[in-house]
Amino acid sequence: MFQGLTLFGQALFSFMTWQTLINAIWATELGIIIGMLPGLTATMGVALLTTLTYTLAPNDAIMILICMYIGAIYGGSRSAILLNIPGTPANAATTLDGFPLAKAGKAGKAIGIATTGSFLGSVIGMLFLAVFTPLIGSVALSFQSFEFVWFSIFGIIICGNLTAPKDPLKGWIAGFIGLFVAMIGMEGIHAYVRFSFGSTDLSGGISLIPAMVGTFGFAEIISVMRYSKVEVVNSEIGRIVPRPSELLKYWKTIIRSGVVGTFIGAIPGVGEDIAAWVSYDLAKRSAKPEERELFGHGSVEGLLASETGNNACVPGAIIPVLTLAIPGSAPAAVLLGAMLIHGVRPGPLIMLESPLFVYQVIAMVLIATIAMFVLGLTMVRPLVKVLQVPRQKLMPVVFLLCVVGSYALQSRLFDVGVMIVFGIIGFVLREMEYPMAPLVLGIILGDILDKNLRRALILSNGDIGPFFTRPICLGLFLLTMLIVLGRAKWVKGLMAKIRKPKADAKA
Repeated sequence: MFQGLTLFGQALFSFMTWQTLINAIWATELGIIIGMLPGLTATMGVALLTTLTYTLAPNDAIMILICMYIGAIYGGSRSAILLNIPGTPANAATTLDGFPLAKAGKAGKAIGIATTGSFLGSVIGMLFLAVFTPLIGSVALSFQSFEFVWFSIFGIIICGNLTAPKDPLKGWIAGFIGLFVAMIGMEGIHAYVRFSFGSTDLSGGISLIPAMVGTFGFAEIISVMRYSKVEVVNSEIGRIVPRPSELLKYWKTIIRSGVVGTFIGAIPGVGEDIAAWVSYDLAKRSAKPEERELFGHGSVEGLLASETGNNACVPGAIIPVLTLAIPGSAPAAVLLGAMLIHGVRPGPLIMLESPLFVYQVIAMVLIATIAMFVLGLTMVRPLVKVLQVPRQKLMPVVFLLCVVGSYALQSRLFDVGVMIVFGIIGFVLREMEYPMAPLVLGIILGDILDKNLRRALILSNGDIGPFFTRPICLGLFLLTMLIVLGRAKWVKGLMAKIRKPKADAKA
């Protein structure tokens, strides 16, 4: 414990330079702007900014991306409150109570509550990040290739299950499409070329960043240019800073939403939108009857719960990135890619190889959280005017960033083509209501699954028994099967038939 505090102090002190603080301020501010503009998601912002940080030192680059991440997840609350349009999917639950408060002339109060909830959620998540990352890292040292195979499959299944609640099969299909994309090119052990069809460019595989920029960036451009409508902004603000009594009244909601958001963030590939909805639902269920009636009509508790939950999810999503090299959300997947690009090796060995880096990330989250809180309360009125810019006018700039970012990675026009192709595929899949997070997670986990599956089969001389007999493997296998069978329609029908005779017997 004492060693951890010492490392955290060293990490925090190393960032106390004017260059670092200026980077934190502008990146957080840019994140807030990107988050508050509907259509420019946190994932897009982190992905585009990643392409502009190749020449920076690793710590500076990761700091900028974390500030962007935290700022964007918070920034989406602005348009959710003022326009009834969530700036990012994570702020969809915010519209339920934020917009009614704004219509009632309490837009300033709603923004202040959202800002404070986001700050407190990030702080709670950061505490869990500081405590559990070293613990999980030490436990993960006992994992071998067999366990990582099941972790990869489990991540795809649970991500598809939670991001496509109406039809989880679509989420699973999207995830396994991502796994297939990761199989293109040379495999990681014997360098055998697969699915290249004689193309030299394809033999090198599909690069992660162009694929993600296309999936989240170019696909969004197509969607916005096709469907976007100009909205009128409610620019009346009023009092912003919330009174302490308003926050102390809901201290249980704040703590519960922070814990829930962090836990959901740590689940591979789930993301901030699920954390916000679950936190909102739990707050509504536990609220007093008179307060429960306000949910959906301007409840301060509901707004506080959703914004605390989605921002607590950010540090939670970083926990599996550092300890297992498995992202907890789509923006965290891009962050993982950026770490790999800058020579950082997240995973079970990080506490042995780079223990200081873990505490540097914690310090980055703290600095980004403070910057978000200060900028969120002081830059309200100027930033509201940004919402008046029609999204159609911003899309050409975003497209230029998509092209430049994809090309800058390896200076290949092929990567620009990859970005465009994945943008078209992403748009088509969105139109058919396939979630994008599992697809991106599949691309990330595909390399992990492929290498560990081959390595595990080499270690066991081709015997698949250890995949089902090792304790952790067996637990992950059973948990995965329970999730799949639990969402299967024929299983639900069978359970209904079993319950019906019992109900008839009792009657």
